[in-house]
Amino acid sequence: MRCFYSSDLDLKMDLPDGHPFPGDKFSASREMLLQDGTLRPEEIIDVRQTDLHVLKRVHDGAYLSKIYHGALDTREQLTLGLPVTPGLFARCATEAEATRQTCHAALAEGVAVCLAGGTHHAFKGRGEAFCVFNDVAIAVRDLQEKRPGIRIMIVDTDAHQGNGTNSILHNDPRVFTYSIHVGKSARTTTGVEGSMDVETVRYVEGEMYLKQLFQSLAGALDVFDPDLVIWVAGADNHSNDLLGKMMLSVNDMQRRDDVIIRAFIKNRIPLAILYGGGYNRHAELTAKLHRNTVASVKKIAVEFGKG
Repeated sequence: MRCFYSSDLDLKMDLPDGHPFPGDKFSASREMLLQDGTLRPEEIIDVRQTDLHVLKRVHDGAYLSKIYHGALDTREQLTLGLPVTPGLFARCATEAEATRQTCHAALAEGVAVCLAGGTHHAFKGRGEAFCVFNDVAIAVRDLQEKRPGIRIMIVDTDAHQGNGTNSILHNDPRVFTYSIHVGKSARTTTGVEGSMDVETVRYVEGEMYLKQLFQSLAGALDVFDPDLVIWVAGADNHSNDLLGKMMLSVNDMQRRDDVIIRAFIKNRIPLAILYGGGYNRHAELTAKLHRNTVASVKKIAVEFGKG
């Protein structure tokens, strides 16, 4: 099973004290996966930043220029939630490339993982909630360039709605966007309707969440037959997350992961996995939750001969 990564993915910037984004979660989870033997070094593929024309399939040229030159105004930076430093463009273009390659590998091999990705709040012409470029939409447009008729389902179990992804891919009959997230009353971003939006109550507990998830996702698969699933997993469903407003335990999240992964791999639906968000009060737990998802993927992939 191939995983895609770059040492440039950590956010190497001076964030203010108390900022929720765990800038080193990418390298931390990678080290956990290597140290516990889940992944071998040769399974982790190093990537470089994607080409500008790939980004332009999704994002406005003027917006790309603003990020490249660090020219966002104060309001735009506040909406993004990150300072626009000289290395931000290259870092986020590298993340987009990791997701792009993950999706192509999943389509060819049945399953693949991006050890980052899931920046689903980025819109065509603006960033939002720590998301600069929408790697999900970028990968979709790249796949469609090569296989125009491909049917892609986005399964987003991050605690927040994939509003940017919904906006960019709206009205594309080849794409189905499924998102289960905390309801409108607890939303910190602007909602945009997707193909199927499932809202949970604020501080939903594990059993209720999992029941909603499994029933509604089965319903989505009844109406859309995908050639590829891109899963934005999310680690912010955990009860100790600063921003997620959900109350899942580590065991609840393990069950979420196992059922989703097994359902797609068992039914031979190619699966590309992205990290999504995670802002745990204990930064190490964010990395561990992402690590757990990858470990589940590897275990089940090996079981079905795809590891």
